[in-house]
Amino acid sequence: MKGVGFLVALVLWTLASKLASASDPSPLQDFCVAVNDTKDGVFVNGKLCKDPKLAVPEDFFLPGLNIPGNTSNQVGSMVTQANVQQIPGLNTLGISLVRIDYAPYGGLNPPHTHPRATEILVVAQGTLYVGFVTSNPENRLFTKVLYPGDVFVFPVGLIHFQFNIGHTNAVAFAALSSQNPGVITVANAVFGSHPPINPDLLSKAFQLDNNIVKQLQSRFWWDNN
Repeated sequence: MKGVGFLVALVLWTLASKLASASDPSPLQDFCVAVNDTKDGVFVNGKLCKDPKLAVPEDFFLPGLNIPGNTSNQVGSMVTQANVQQIPGLNTLGISLVRIDYAPYGGLNPPHTHPRATEILVVAQGTLYVGFVTSNPENRLFTKVLYPGDVFVFPVGLIHFQFNIGHTNAVAFAALSSQNPGVITVANAVFGSHPPINPDLLSKAFQLDNNIVKQLQSRFWWDNN
């Protein structure tokens, strides 16, 4: 029994280690304000770090998330980001934020993934139909209709979406477990890549006529981020 207990403990420790490595590494100092100047910085966690003695309050500040995003585009949504690119003080802290605006009925944040982050979303205004799809082979769809004050979680790396089913503007805020979560919008990546993916490959993968694939590749795929 002692041997079994040791084996279980070893397995749990291994799983915990892998889970810990799946997110941004923990900081080893109070903060590491990102800079682009190699002369005044050191390279840490993907960004150069400003000398802490030169840090100022503005390094940790971003105004304007009260301003609605422009949703007059093909998908009817706009994502306003607050990650390490906009707030240098987020560097090494493993967290970021977005505001998402949706046009009345039909505003869509298209199916996409964040390769480096889990997302937790709260609805501030409107009614959203949201969901995510699990990985192969189940490809199980989890969906929910959200109202103001409701919260929903999208696990790291899984394809997810939000769709405004109300007849007024909708607004949501989301926190992500990475300073730079990244985003891969499925349709944009598959049909809007540069250079284009071979149409023969896509027609076989999606079981579509080759001409339909070429038509999809000729479209302008809007980036709402």
